[in-house]
Parts: sequence; structure tokens; C-alpha cells
Amino acid sequence: MSKSHFSLLVIVIAAVLFLAQSAFIVPMTDQALVLQFGDPVAKYTDPGLKFKTPFVQDVVVFDKRVLDVETPPVEVILADQKRLMVETFARYKIDDMLQFYKSLETEEQANTRLDNIINSTLRGVLGDAPLADVLSDKRAVLMESVKKQVDAAVTGFGIEIVDIRIVSAELPKQTISAIYDRMRTERQRQAAQFRAQGKEQAQEIRSKADKERTVLLAGAGSTAQISRGEGDAEASKIYAAAYKRDPGFYAFYRTMQAYRDSLPGDNTTLVLSPDNEFLSYFKDPSGKK
Repeated sequence: MSKSHFSLLVIVIAAVLFLAQSAFIVPMTDQALVLQFGDPVAKYTDPGLKFKTPFVQDVVVFDKRVLDVETPPVEVILADQKRLMVETFARYKIDDMLQFYKSLETEEQANTRLDNIINSTLRGVLGDAPLADVLSDKRAVLMESVKKQVDAAVTGFGIEIVDIRIVSAELPKQTISAIYDRMRTERQRQAAQFRAQGKEQAQEIRSKADKERTVLLAGAGSTAQISRGEGDAEASKIYAAAYKRDPGFYAFYRTMQAYRDSLPGDNTTLVLSPDNEFLSYFKDPSGKK
């Protein structure tokens, strides 16, 4: 390689390095701030190819889109002394990157500052509201108040608050446990009360049923006695009429009934003297001695 060719190659390499150090591209989603020895000297919000002084100036890129901040749950004491664990998220955008760089420098520091400001403002606003407002449609009004106060607090940071919302609002674990214990105790008390009332009603129903049963049995017994008496009277009349019509047959029929009742089955033994009147029909069909 000749000396002239070598010099040309060095010049080309130097030109490429110079161009690489002086040119940069700003994407559609970003905005860039040019710093010289740490001081901002230029800013670019439009996308395209931009230039800077090589080896002297640096470029800091910031997101031009809406950014999210998720805050950890924070305990808030409401106006009615109820405690809630509230988790929120915020959305913001950098509308003045020069002011943003001077006050916050990076998005990480911005998120930290916003986290503190949002939690402090949230405690102040919700501290003046009861639990019913936080859990109802009035929450939107409360969060709009939080947004306005946070937006006013970050005016000098070069950012604009787009929205702040509550992700979740829950009771602390110890409060939930206490509420569950009270609910369980109350349900047990109600169950015991209902059980006692049920036993009392069952006893009343049982007593009433026993009383009605006694009355019914007494009435039925009385009716049965009357019916039995009437039946016995009617039977006596029939027996008397039958006896008058044929005393011999009546005596025979009654004796046969006595035999049947006294000698049931095949293995019945009856011990009587031979001349007993009860055995008269065994000796003579007419029943005469």
C-alpha cells in the first residue's frame, strides 16, 4: 500500500468516526436532550437525524409516551377511622424534558418522587372521606381531587399527570380477621338463639299433640265403652230371646262354645271329675246327667 493510499484510508476512518460521534437518530417515541459538559445546550422533540459536537456533547433520551407508575399498597385511615390498604397506579408524560432533567434527571427518580407525592396526597384526601364514599361512585370524585393536587405538586418537574386510579382497596389482614371473628360469633349466637326457639316450639307442639292424643283416646275409650255396653245389652237380649225359644239348643250352643274356649289346640289337658256337669254332653247328646 502506498503512502497516499494509507493517508486516504486514515482520512476515511476518521470521517466515519466523526460522523458516528456527531450524528444520532431520535425515534418517534422519544425526545432527546444534548448535554455539553453536563449542561443542556439543545433539545429535540421531533423525530429524525440530528447532529451534535463529537467527543464534547452527549445525548440523553427521554420517552415521549405516557409512562406508568405503580405504587405499593399503603395503609390509609379514613374519616370514620376505618383502615384500608390502598394500591394505586398513575400515568404521566414528560412535557418539558429540560425541566425534567434539571429536577429529576431520570425516570427512576421521577417514579420515586411521584410515589411519595401520590401516597401523601392520597392519605390527605381519603382521610377526609368515609368508607362508604371510597367504595361507591364517589371514588371517582376523590381520585380526581388526588389527581389535581398531585398535578399541582409536580408542576416544576416538567411532567403532566394524565390519570391516577385505585387498583385495589382492601381491609388490613388483622382487621379482616377481627371482622370474621365477630361475624362468626354473631352467627353462632343467632344459631343458638334459633336452636333454643326451635326446641321451645317443638316442646309446645309436642305438649299440644300429647294433650290432643289424651283427649282423643279418652273420647275413643268412652265411645268404645258405650258401644261395648250397648253391644253387650243387645247380645243379652238376643241370648235371652234365643233361650226362651229353644232352651235346649241354647244350652248346647253355649256348652260347645265353652268346650272350644277351654280346649284349644290338639294337646290341651283338662282334669275334671267324671260326674262334672261340664262333661254332660260327652256322656249324653242331650246333655242330661
